[in-house]
Amino acid sequence: MTERVGIIGVPPLETIRRLRDERADVVDLDATTPNINVEEEARLIPRYYCAVLRTVLSNGLRLDLDRVYADVGRGKCDGARYVVNVLKHELRAPVVETRNEDSERRGNPVCVSSLPLVEKFNKIVESVKLPDGAAGDFPASRPRCGFWGVPPRDFSLLELFPPETHVFGWARCMENKTPADMDLELEFDPEIPTVFFAQSFCAKNSIAYYLAHLHPMGFYVDGDFDISASTRAKVEAFLELNGVVGARRS
Repeated sequence: MTERVGIIGVPPLETIRRLRDERADVVDLDATTPNINVEEEARLIPRYYCAVLRTVLSNGLRLDLDRVYADVGRGKCDGARYVVNVLKHELRAPVVETRNEDSERRGNPVCVSSLPLVEKFNKIVESVKLPDGAAGDFPASRPRCGFWGVPPRDFSLLELFPPETHVFGWARCMENKTPADMDLELEFDPEIPTVFFAQSFCAKNSIAYYLAHLHPMGFYVDGDFDISASTRAKVEAFLELNGVVGARRS
């Protein structure tokens, strides 16, 4: 019988390979699931908390899971570790803590490809469940702008960017399967205008804010469950002022 296994963060490659060999149905608990209302877990977690971690908790409690593997190493946050402890108390299914210390960079063809940015992030998120990464041929593009950070819960933010947007930050670490690779996470391209993003209430806001000020063409934003009209307008204005949006529309 096929087991349904939830994963949190980016578990070690060894764990993902074992789940593949077991033919497990792997579910990414960080990803939004239709028809699951995170407000139902408000008794267990503050409303003013990382939207992704509230999603993790709701998915873990509402989906029928046989096991959960959670990365609680340096590549994940303290908030996730605390949520994992809540799940351990609330779930009957075993919650296994893992620590992804993998250091071999496996490449980032999706991050630098010419795919639309939403599609890039969909493939990066999906690749977490695949031991060999995203399948396909991804020709590299010449970058016109950059997006640094984590996958936003609201992907509508990504629709504002042209396909020639290169991905940096923890999202690049995800594709490389090295979530604890701080050197890789801090990389950016100073030659292209770059939006530095972090999820609201996430500790990564500090480094996103700082790097945006180091970058000669950097712009910092954060976002909660939904990207506000104000944030969208600011990002659109930033891209337009740097000639990105205008060039895309011509």
